[in-house]
Amino acid sequence: MEASKTGTLRVSTIIAIAFGFQLMMGLTRPLMTLFSISLGAGTLEVGFITATYALFPLIFAIPIGKIADIVGDRLPVQIGIAGIIIGVGLPFLFPEIWSLYVSQALTGISYIFISISLQNLIGNLSNANNRDHHFGLLSMTVALAGIIGPIVSGVLADLSSYGIAFGIAAIAGLIPLTLSLFLPKLKREKVVISSDESNSSTFALLRIPLIRKALASSALVLYSRDIYIAYFPLFASASGMSTSMIGLIIGVQGLSMVLVRLFLGRLTSRFGRETILLASIILAGVSFLFVPLVENVLLCALISALMGAGLGCGQPLSMTTTYNASPKHRTGEVLGLRLATNRLSQTIAPLFFGLVGAWTGIIVIFYVSGALLIGGAFLTTESSKKKHSEIVKDA
Repeated sequence: MEASKTGTLRVSTIIAIAFGFQLMMGLTRPLMTLFSISLGAGTLEVGFITATYALFPLIFAIPIGKIADIVGDRLPVQIGIAGIIIGVGLPFLFPEIWSLYVSQALTGISYIFISISLQNLIGNLSNANNRDHHFGLLSMTVALAGIIGPIVSGVLADLSSYGIAFGIAAIAGLIPLTLSLFLPKLKREKVVISSDESNSSTFALLRIPLIRKALASSALVLYSRDIYIAYFPLFASASGMSTSMIGLIIGVQGLSMVLVRLFLGRLTSRFGRETILLASIILAGVSFLFVPLVENVLLCALISALMGAGLGCGQPLSMTTTYNASPKHRTGEVLGLRLATNRLSQTIAPLFFGLVGAWTGIIVIFYVSGALLIGGAFLTTESSKKKHSEIVKDA
């Protein structure tokens, strides 16, 4: 009983840290586009700045995952939170274009340290019976921060300035940094590894069908969320919406992501993971197609909510599947591979859509993104009806 309480407290600490650092991201990332424009950046440069967030994590995510497998998870979390505090503090201290590039690079790589380690901690502190529940709590916490952050940042920007929102985000980071001192030091189990396995590369893990599918669906969902956050403010601002209203509409999407995750377990039990994944990505894609067609605030909020319901399913499903399907002694490495795949899509997509927006206008970005999502939904599902059984590991 005591061990169960201790485990619950540890999971609660992880959830609190996740909320804190995601709130920092939510306070700043939606403002990055408008901040860039206010400093003289064009549509193409906005794409470059957004892509910077994903570039270095793309390079270092897998090595960071391997490090977490060796040294444990508490130190990487502390390094990551400190990095984000510095990253979001720079634009407050130096409101110039160069600081936005540095900020995005630093927060991007710091995010990897935290995300891999918190997911690894959740997986290691859970077992086959409660792992889905704990990962669901983690993803709901992230979505909840996605509601509060954009709303608060929009109000702060309207009442004061973009820089003040970044400064407050840096101060808020002191809370998760303090909580990280209470994270458990989990000892890694020593596993006897065959010579063939020890010589296998990270990318050899892509031979596992469930991992491939989880990586593809996760990449689709994340790049779409980033494109919406980056370019919807530009579209809405041109339509006459205030910054606080834009933040509220983005926050509605986060609320929708929280609500759908409350029922995700029941939905997958009733309809199957394959069906829910396909339907959710298609819903998000169709929602993208409708964004340029409406300027009414209520309709924009409704479309944002539908998009959130679609995007909200992909992340927790891919997170649990990735952890369950990975070799037990390489979970950090596989989670790093997942994040590297996410960052690859987040690096390519802003550059691609930045070019699309510069050549054809912002509206076309939403049409192209919606079409890619709908097409990708079918590509990430298996053509045959043969189902792969998951490898479930007890922690």
